[in-house]
Amino acid sequence: MSSDSAMNISAAATAAGLSTKTVRYYADIGLVEAAGRTDAGYRVYDEREIRKLIFLRRAREFGFSIDDCRELLSLYEDTDRSSGDVKQIALRRLADIREKQSELQCLHDNLAQLVDACNGDQRPDCPIISYFG
Repeated sequence: MSSDSAMNISAAATAAGLSTKTVRYYADIGLVEAAGRTDAGYRVYDEREIRKLIFLRRAREFGFSIDDCRELLSLYEDTDRSSGDVKQIALRRLADIREKQSELQCLHDNLAQLVDACNGDQRPDCPIISYFG
């Protein structure tokens, strides 16, 4: 795509690996900006905005919140940024992931214990049901 070409929202979404609805949402909340509109009023996106959409998709794949994405996108566009600022955002997300891992491990261990305690036979008594009840 040349720097002066623009894509309609559907093509931009496909190029970025997102749904049209997601691209529209990102535009509505100010994360990306359409380069303009067609005569029919449809949004069009240029190469710069496509790169931002790809950036957002990748950041969201890592579970960054919309607010984090807004902050990361601001740093992405700031050529004078400090990598330390970017790292701090990533460290916060990493801490969130570690906390969720710990919670999931606890759930796993507790459920595995209940499953192991259940005979799984024809009798009605079941420690899983007893625990939940």
